[in-house]
Amino acid sequence: MTAKDALTERYQDLLSVYLKAKTETTLYKGQQFSRKLLEQQISPEDLVSLHIQVMDELFPDMSEEMRDSFDFLLEAMIGYGFAYREHQSLRDKQQQLESEIEVAASMQQTLLLSDVPEFDQLDIGVVSVPAKKMNGDYYNFVKSGNSLSVAVADIIGKGIPAALCMSMIKYAMDSLPEEQMKPHLLLENLNRVVEQNVHSNMFITMFHGVYEPENHKFYYAGAGHEPGFFYHAKEDEFQDLIAKGLVLGVSRTTTYHPYEKMIEVGDMVILLSDGVTECRTSKGFIEREEVVALIRKYMDLPSQKIVENVFQELDRLQGFELRDDFTLIILKRLV
Repeated sequence: MTAKDALTERYQDLLSVYLKAKTETTLYKGQQFSRKLLEQQISPEDLVSLHIQVMDELFPDMSEEMRDSFDFLLEAMIGYGFAYREHQSLRDKQQQLESEIEVAASMQQTLLLSDVPEFDQLDIGVVSVPAKKMNGDYYNFVKSGNSLSVAVADIIGKGIPAALCMSMIKYAMDSLPEEQMKPHLLLENLNRVVEQNVHSNMFITMFHGVYEPENHKFYYAGAGHEPGFFYHAKEDEFQDLIAKGLVLGVSRTTTYHPYEKMIEVGDMVILLSDGVTECRTSKGFIEREEVVALIRKYMDLPSQKIVENVFQELDRLQGFELRDDFTLIILKRLV
């Protein structure tokens, strides 16, 4: 007996039992049978054809009108079957693409991973969470001698192209070690790399800073990046940490201005991406003052606990659905 003959016989048995008993149990068996048909890739029109064949055997005296109605149903199901197979094909391709994106996201996470270094003078906290599988935010720490550099960047663009672009930035930064401790010069070098290698519709914002423990100064520069915050412990006051500069990739000849701040014990440097300040709730975008209020709420905790609690609160305000990549970094001077 062929597989088709076995299917026909099984379907005939099920239909015969149902027509006699008409119980929920027999209907459920029909549902189970349909799963087997899907597993064997039996098309909808093949199922209708099978039903017509079984009905012919069960009711040989069926009226012409009933036979004609089955012919009409079969023709209708042929078109449905084509659409169904196309849907299955698209679904398979989507599953394959999602699998490839998962692999790419895992590779990106590995490539862009930046360990938070141990630094005696600073308490460091970091949270970086992608809104989707691929992260358009990037942060990086480099400890060189007694100095610590920190960078945070954001791609103006989404998806795999943005993720690939961010990977390029990471390796471009790694190739410029002599510039690592001069934020404005590093941005100028990166700007030339981006202008030469990145599509004209994709730009990168970045903030780069260096903490020098010998004089307790924080040197920094910015390329169109979201302003952070600076907390003065003595005055118990938050200020915007502004570093003006054109986004990377617009003009090859762009230069960046160097800035510096004295860091006292208890002061905090707070860096972020626009996914923090552009948090959208049911009432609209939150204000920067609300972010400051959250940081102040937890500022007596270690830096890592501060950023984690702020993220959890903002995530909750958005209904646990991030609409943009979220990166928040806090550097707090300890001694």
